[in-house]
Amino acid sequence: MTTQKLRLAVIVGSTRAGRFGPVVADWFVDRARRHDGFEIDVVDLAEVDLPPTLTAFGAPQPAAVDALAPRLAAADAFVVVTPEYNHSYPASIKTAIDWYRDEWHAKPVGFVSYGGVSGGLRAVEHLRPVFAEVHATTVRDTVSFHGCWDRFDETGAPVEPQGCDNAAKTVLDQLGWWGRALREARQRVPYVA
Repeated sequence: MTTQKLRLAVIVGSTRAGRFGPVVADWFVDRARRHDGFEIDVVDLAEVDLPPTLTAFGAPQPAAVDALAPRLAAADAFVVVTPEYNHSYPASIKTAIDWYRDEWHAKPVGFVSYGGVSGGLRAVEHLRPVFAEVHATTVRDTVSFHGCWDRFDETGAPVEPQGCDNAAKTVLDQLGWWGRALREARQRVPYVA
């Protein structure tokens, strides 16, 4: 059995001014670093600045798209940190998914969501079929923060850490299992979409 660490890309999905996403993402990244077996790459969509307009098929891709591609390709697994906007996820996440293809294939995706009364769970449920279309597999369990603004203290720590720490461990355990299984499968037989 291989002990090589999995490369986990944590995608911070919100690009909105004044966003709460980095607070949630920082907490989750800390939990992922404590969890054995992951190397973490934080992909903040507000920093990578992907163009909102896709190029025509066969046309050269913009530099920002080319720059992010190897980071996504290197990942064995993904976590998407998403808010909920109008019962769904932000356009920045859909843009990031649509710019790429092979980078998502045969890899697991987990979710950390946040928002108001639904805690971002409707955004997660909308993302599942989108990731299925790009041949990724989503793990069942999620981390969700309902009324997120009241769930973290001024230092960025959850006010009730046990439940969310347990949820993070569950998601990371599932990503670890799927990440290792799918990495081994891709190494044995290249994935064909």
